Amino acid sequence: MPTTPGTLFRAALTAEHPLQIAGVINAYAALIAQQVGFKALYLSGAGVANHSLGIPDCGDTTLADVLVDAERIAQRTALPLLVDIDTGWDDPTIAVQKLSAVGVAAVHIEDQVPAKLCGHLPGKQLVPTEEMTTRVQSAVAGKPDAEFVVMARTDAAAVEGVSAAIARAQAYIAAGADMIFAEALHTLDEYQAFTKAVEVPVLANITEFGQTPYYSLDELRSTGVAMVLYPLSASRAAAAASLEVYQAIRHHGSQKSVVGNMQTRAELYRTLGYEPPN
Repeated sequence: MPTTPGTLFRAALTAEHPLQIAGVINAYAALIAQQVGFKALYLSGAGVANHSLGIPDCGDTTLADVLVDAERIAQRTALPLLVDIDTGWDDPTIAVQKLSAVGVAAVHIEDQVPAKLCGHLPGKQLVPTEEMTTRVQSAVAGKPDAEFVVMARTDAAAVEGVSAAIARAQAYIAAGADMIFAEALHTLDEYQAFTKAVEVPVLANITEFGQTPYYSLDELRSTGVAMVLYPLSASRAAAAASLEVYQAIRHHGSQKSVVGNMQTRAELYRTLGYEPPN
């Protein structure tokens, strides 16, 4: 079997239990995540909206916006990349075709209405199950090979309850979804209910300042969860550090007090794999 991005993602899933997936917002962040040993990467729709466009994650990013960041990441590292395609834009088939063409290994598509909200905010609205199954089928139709991963995300637990979310997940699997993203669950029992009810790998999203507690890898492993996602952890930390540095320079007229918090030039070059001339 030829090695494809999809086969690499599935191999990583087999090698780690659960698979830790590191959120990255650009190619350099991807290199850092690779350097510390992560086996899979993730590009968040919120990451593109917040960090590339400077806007909230409310469904205003386009496929073209996501393609730019996804291609840069996928072309710079050998790690498989999972990409958030929100509700699939106008045509999930085309979205999958274009993202797979630039080296993406997997996508997830969700069941919110197109004017979506962050999965951990109140007020989310969902499309009917039948409409979401059509989205899934459309995404599956764009797969370049059988190993490419189409993951279906359901936000129904917060809107309709866990039992309804599980029923939706089962319908999405019947429509062709390879894996399930169970968003904004509250308890380990809820994760266990999901993994017992579906026969495909289930992803837990452990984002900060959201609805899901900061469960450990061991806790999630005990429920049968197959993947644990940390979508924006590093970028949030980087933003806080950037604010501190800007404030120091602005208020003190020098960066001297915060230089100790910065990556050195040698560390930068090591991450890039660059040897400057002597």
